[in-house]
Amino acid sequence: MIKVFTVLILCAFPFLLRAQAPVDTANVYIDTTQQKDLLDIGRKLFKIGPRRYPKNNQKQVYFSILPLSTNVPGGSKALVTSTTAGFYLGPRKTTYISSVTFAPYFNLKGRYGLPIHSSVWLQNNAYNIQGDTRFLVYPQNTWGLGGGQAENQSILVNFDYIRFYQSLLKRITPYLYAGIGYDMDYYINLNTNSTISLADFTKYAYGTAQNSNSFSSGLTFNLLYDSRQNAFNPIPGAYTNIIYRDNTHILGSDNNSQSVYVDLRKYISLSEISLKNQLAFWAYYWTTLGSGTPYLNLPAIGMDPYQRSGRGIEQGRERGESLIYFETEYRRDITVNGLFGFVVFANVNSASLPNSRQFAYLNPAGGLGLRIKFNKKSGTNICIDYGISKQYSDINLALGEAF
Repeated sequence: MIKVFTVLILCAFPFLLRAQAPVDTANVYIDTTQQKDLLDIGRKLFKIGPRRYPKNNQKQVYFSILPLSTNVPGGSKALVTSTTAGFYLGPRKTTYISSVTFAPYFNLKGRYGLPIHSSVWLQNNAYNIQGDTRFLVYPQNTWGLGGGQAENQSILVNFDYIRFYQSLLKRITPYLYAGIGYDMDYYINLNTNSTISLADFTKYAYGTAQNSNSFSSGLTFNLLYDSRQNAFNPIPGAYTNIIYRDNTHILGSDNNSQSVYVDLRKYISLSEISLKNQLAFWAYYWTTLGSGTPYLNLPAIGMDPYQRSGRGIEQGRERGESLIYFETEYRRDITVNGLFGFVVFANVNSASLPNSRQFAYLNPAGGLGLRIKFNKKSGTNICIDYGISKQYSDINLALGEAF
């Protein structure tokens, strides 16, 4: 227990650093005229005319598309087409870039998913509208609650899943926002491919009955601090997101339950040269309050809002009534024109023991990645990451940085 608390203190330390003067990232101008991306190379190969760049008061959508084949939860390969759209709804000097990400996947075994994420910044950052909608036919391995289970002590859970999250935040002061939202999770026909049920395997009472449905519905109260100009590829700045969720019978939820999610991120530039040379830190604490949270809604690695945590660890490998996570990443350009870059990352997580809020096991992972600039105007990279942990490794391909 002492070892875990020591790690947690070290995790929090980077967020207290004042390695540089505060940067007004809403007014940073990024000159991309000397940079290159895959679109520039494509235009040169196919002898297409030069790109036309809009004036600051003109609206334009910057698309990035990445078709790929990768693993899906529960095993097997799937075809994934990840598409991101970045656009401005106000002057670039006073408005952050909005983003919409659509990454449908399917395979030949009846598994498919249609997830859509969005973060829309209205003119002059007056409001931020966040959305997360998913329709999934989804298998997922689970190892029960807490840490310490052997790799082969898992069970495959099948279910159909519908998620609808929406929130509206209003600017209170520069970078600080507050608002309210609605979250709904609906798990349909939950079952296992085993003689043992999820309830018997996990010894958990909520949302584990065989061939059952689980419905959670509640309001969220949100507090956001965001001094990043671009979520696709953050420049030096900071990010804090606090979400309190209250599921109630009044809104149709099977059980009354509450949870808190606290997300902290810090980005520090290590030099003033044109080459990107940056440290990035990410930590989050996710906990339920009291009882009643369905099993599949419990905090789990890789199940954060954008499902980007735990590179090198299988999604859902660690689950508990509370989860704490920390990751650090070094980001560096390889070429002066920004076309190629690399990252080195390490992360660690701990899930609380069953029926307690105690953390006893640390689960580390690490790896490295290649970055290829797809669209320099939106700052979107193709990210190819190899992560490894004890008894598991994976390759992640995505558009935009993990955090």
